[in-house]
Amino acid sequence: MARPARLCGLWVLLLCAAVNLGAAATEVQPPVTNLSVSVENLCTIIWTWSPPEGANPNCTLRYLSHFDDKQDKRIAPETRRLKEVPLNEKICLQVATQCSANESEKPSAVRRKCISPPEGDPESAVTELQCISHNLSYMKCSWLPGKNTSPDTNYTLHYWYSSLGKVLQCGPIYREGQRMSCSFKLTKVDSSFEQHNIQIMVKDIAGKIRPSFKIVSLISRVKPGPPHIKHLFFKNDVLFVQWKNPQNFTSRCLSSEVDVKNSQNGLHSLFSVEEDKCQNSEFDQNMEGAGCFILPGVLADTVYTVRVRVKTNRLCFDDNYLWSNWSEALSIGKESNSTFYITMLLIIPVIVAGAIIVLLLYLKRLKIIIFPPIPDPGKIFKEMFGDQNDDTLHWKKYDIYEKQSKEETDSVVLIENLKKAAQ
Repeated sequence: MARPARLCGLWVLLLCAAVNLGAAATEVQPPVTNLSVSVENLCTIIWTWSPPEGANPNCTLRYLSHFDDKQDKRIAPETRRLKEVPLNEKICLQVATQCSANESEKPSAVRRKCISPPEGDPESAVTELQCISHNLSYMKCSWLPGKNTSPDTNYTLHYWYSSLGKVLQCGPIYREGQRMSCSFKLTKVDSSFEQHNIQIMVKDIAGKIRPSFKIVSLISRVKPGPPHIKHLFFKNDVLFVQWKNPQNFTSRCLSSEVDVKNSQNGLHSLFSVEEDKCQNSEFDQNMEGAGCFILPGVLADTVYTVRVRVKTNRLCFDDNYLWSNWSEALSIGKESNSTFYITMLLIIPVIVAGAIIVLLLYLKRLKIIIFPPIPDPGKIFKEMFGDQNDDTLHWKKYDIYEKQSKEETDSVVLIENLKKAAQ
């Protein structure tokens, strides 16, 4: 009889415990105490609180927390909550107590704690703050000055991410057109870079403008470096292209585009590389991080100029619209000797023209030989009986000359006679 009595007592205890737990679950617990908020680094907001006073000892406390917009609702036993968020607007967290993780349970009264943005004129804060990661090696941020700022404002940019031990300052700040810019190296970024957020703050040295904050994910707005073409060759009228992808990226995380220029028509043809061709035995199988492309049906006596660019894809990154710069262009093929054709185009017309002239001269002489000119009888009779004006004029000129000579001779003779007479 003792054993059944002990079993009965055990069931009674379990039943009582269940009743107590049920009562504790249905009982509204007191609110949390000592709710506070603080900021670490640049944009890490931490809320902490203490357990409620006078809570039912049979209750396993859980804390329901969410932001004012009801986003990111969470029920957890921890007495703290952390969130990375830009401090450009007011942010409030609401916390309540309950005994279970059941969302249908009625929570305690809500306690609310807010953090306000930094002081300052909102119109003085910088605008269009943008940051781009270049090849996951360095980040470049740029912005436009605020409306209510002086042209000689001295800006500073601070940044932080989890691999760094402290907040660092970027420098120097330089101007690019209307935008201000600064670049900094991404050091100590390990293979789990997708977990990194970079916290950015831009303000001025004098503290006259309102600071502006931004959180940048390392898997968004990433511009890879240009690839490098390693092998370019022909085989059986097929063009083979193999390139080395930029460091810090695996081939599966990149999309590629190949630009091929044909020397015969001068046109550029763009090809998207959707499928990995590096398994082809013609390519170097020992090259790691390679991309490959095959273009069949190439033409003889043609030079092909090839270049490649890449961008991130959504398999590994949040966006896929920032292309790298083009790789260095490489050319292959042999173009026909254009100098020979140009020379021939210049010489052939000269040769043809000379041949035509010689032929015309030859034909003219041949005509004279075959068809000699027939004398004109009229001309012959004219010379015999026609106008003698030319001959008459000739004879008249001769008579005048002869007369003048005779008069001169007579004068000389007369003078000689007079001399003799005088003697």
